[in-house]
Amino acid sequence: MSNPYLPNWEYIPDGEPRAFGDRVYIYGSHDKAASDRFCDTRLKVWSASIHDLNNWKCHGDIFHTNDDEDHANDCDWAKGHQLFAPDVVEKDGKYYLYAYIENCKGCVAVADKPEGPFKLLSQYKYNVPEGCENIYNGGIFIDPGVLVDDDGRVYIYCGYLSSYMAEINPENMYEIIDGTYQKDIIPVEEPFRFFEACSPRKIGDTYYLIYSCGTPSQLVYATSKMPTGPFEYRGVIIDNGVDYPAGNDHGSICKIGDQWYIFYHRMTNGTIMSRRGCVEKIEILPDGSIPQVEMTSLGFEEALNPYKITDPDIACVLKGGCLITEKNLFSRVITNITDGCVIGYKYFDFGEDYSSKTMDLALHINGCGCKGKVYVRIDKEDGEEIGCVEFGMDDSIVTGKMNCVTGRHAVYFVVKAGFSGGFAEMFHGRQLFELKEFVFCK
Repeated sequence: MSNPYLPNWEYIPDGEPRAFGDRVYIYGSHDKAASDRFCDTRLKVWSASIHDLNNWKCHGDIFHTNDDEDHANDCDWAKGHQLFAPDVVEKDGKYYLYAYIENCKGCVAVADKPEGPFKLLSQYKYNVPEGCENIYNGGIFIDPGVLVDDDGRVYIYCGYLSSYMAEINPENMYEIIDGTYQKDIIPVEEPFRFFEACSPRKIGDTYYLIYSCGTPSQLVYATSKMPTGPFEYRGVIIDNGVDYPAGNDHGSICKIGDQWYIFYHRMTNGTIMSRRGCVEKIEILPDGSIPQVEMTSLGFEEALNPYKITDPDIACVLKGGCLITEKNLFSRVITNITDGCVIGYKYFDFGEDYSSKTMDLALHINGCGCKGKVYVRIDKEDGEEIGCVEFGMDDSIVTGKMNCVTGRHAVYFVVKAGFSGGFAEMFHGRQLFELKEFVFCK
């Protein structure tokens, strides 16, 4: 599956990936298209075989703060409150869901299987030391990330604008052990710049905290030799705002088979509320560092097939104000395409056909009463131009002749309006067309 790796209609941000047995599970918040708020009142889980990451299965809803047609509310003290950024860990054959409930005390639920069904276990139980009443935001535990260490001890990390951690009683998995509170486990000062979205992992003898920093589009990480720190800032893993409409980010790393991945999300629908899950391959070097990776259209794919019809919403570069929008369950287009917009995809593998000199590019568009050209460049937006496609005023399929290329390349569409003359400025900023799909043909 390319990015986004779940079905295009599914919006799962804040993804916590967990490999249990021979499947990988993604736990996250649940957004909606065209919403004016983050998240809703239910959590869902999807999973895939570690041997087939291109086929994800939906296990349905796993926790609720509101009644719906299939389920009763799972926590009566939080009816109607939104659910954010959960985490799930396994201990002694049970699976524990840690839920952050907006403006309400958070809680823990338990299941016999990683896909649920999860049943409420308890609210967090804790005795806050004198002078620390606000440390846990009244028991909300914002964006909880949980670590079950090799010795059986359990730690929870959380926070918004300030980070906190504590140790959980492993006998019940919801009671905070007195005397284990710690504030600013990740400092807010440079270079750490803690913002939100704690996600702990242990790799070998090193503890990693992945989190969103003061540039909220960046997922960064810090490491320590102890679960309680001190942590050393190590750098950026991914930035979802590079050549793309930026927003907050939240995710984590997971090893699937022999490959490490960073799971994250990016924005759609012209807002920061409609977020879809994406994934990139990463490398963990012998010194424990993770080199920053770029956003791509690949997901779990090795390369995109240019000779297969491409949905436009897997674009990983959107510059100049163009954006992805969902019109209905079956239609997601790139809209607001104006003069100078750039739309990019990484990476297509064109193969090794040396006999062909040219090929065609077909664009399926919704016309907007304008004319112009789409210049096609490879490798970078000002890279080699391999051809252009002229578009007209109405809905149509337009084609253009391209120089044939071989091998692996990023592809960029650079859009130019066809207006000229003394009145061209009148049309500045006007939408030229919407992109519905495209394909290269030999």
